[in-house]
Amino acid sequence: MAYKNTQNFDHQQPDKTGVLISNLGTPDAPDRASLKRYLKEFLSDPRVVEFPRLLWWLVLNGVILNIRPQRSAKAYQKVWTEEGSPLALHTEQQAQKLKERLHFRFGDSLHVEWAMRYGNPSISKTLDKLMAQGVRKLLVLPLYPQYSASTTASTFDAIAADFTKRRWMPELRFCTSYHDYGPYIESLASSIKAHWQEHHKPQKLVFSYHGVPLRYLHNGDPYHCQCHKTSRLLADALGLSPDEYMTTFQSRFGREAWLQPYTDKTLEALPEKGVTDIQVVCPGFSADCLETIEEINMENREVFMEGGGKSFSYIPCLNATENHIDMLEQLVDKHLSGWDITAQSTTQRHEFFQACEHNQKSNS
Repeated sequence: MAYKNTQNFDHQQPDKTGVLISNLGTPDAPDRASLKRYLKEFLSDPRVVEFPRLLWWLVLNGVILNIRPQRSAKAYQKVWTEEGSPLALHTEQQAQKLKERLHFRFGDSLHVEWAMRYGNPSISKTLDKLMAQGVRKLLVLPLYPQYSASTTASTFDAIAADFTKRRWMPELRFCTSYHDYGPYIESLASSIKAHWQEHHKPQKLVFSYHGVPLRYLHNGDPYHCQCHKTSRLLADALGLSPDEYMTTFQSRFGREAWLQPYTDKTLEALPEKGVTDIQVVCPGFSADCLETIEEINMENREVFMEGGGKSFSYIPCLNATENHIDMLEQLVDKHLSGWDITAQSTTQRHEFFQACEHNQKSNS
């Protein structure tokens, strides 16, 4: 097997530290062809769909990829901006602001890049960039606060699979979740309180998280438990009583049972129970995307209002706000603890390289 070499490798290149933040992914454009390409990569991941592979291949390629891309393209067209995909835009802004913060402190000793698990920029190409920059210590930070095998573990799979093909892999650290991390809870609470000051405190606050099949919970996935813990901690930080908030799950797919209660069914039924003033926030999303903008703030808003609701307000994700970047910087600091991020000087690297050459000649 021919292993992948680092481009323009130089033994005298100073060692660097890298931070790779990643998110789920997005199509390149809101059209059928781009969605088909994106959905094929996404839905072919065995972490995302745990189903017998041959049978799923037939269903995916024979049915889903012939129907869903056109429908998904129409949804993406509703949220697409002049700069492109909202998720890509927010993630790039998060990476840029985090890069500025860390560069101010560490200079060129530390590099920050961003990637998407599916779509572009790909994890593999981004790792190429980091390795070419001399990164020998790497922190991977998937922007999923709550761990799930279908998201966080899938990112690890992609990282691990890439490094099995490389000649030199860096010292690696991986953040699996930060669902109960104090600064994360505080940044969310501050965002919600700011929304209340601008609008009002609602009759009920709905925490809506992305769903996963119910069997994942029964098979040991901690996602459901971590979502509820985030909700409890947030409610405590906001001073909410149990009847002032609730946790729901959105974005189910297929016919099998997913985590409940379902967001859409819950919002449809709330007005009949006397709850007509709600606000929805999505703590499991680090950046606004199709699922928050189109599904929650468009589709579910309509469901609630048509069901008899009187006031619906969506509280945006943390995106690239200063509170969020503060939190991400603290989280990165926590995971970089113990690493010496001072790059070796060119002189040190030159001395090391000369010593290697001397030993090689002595052994010849």
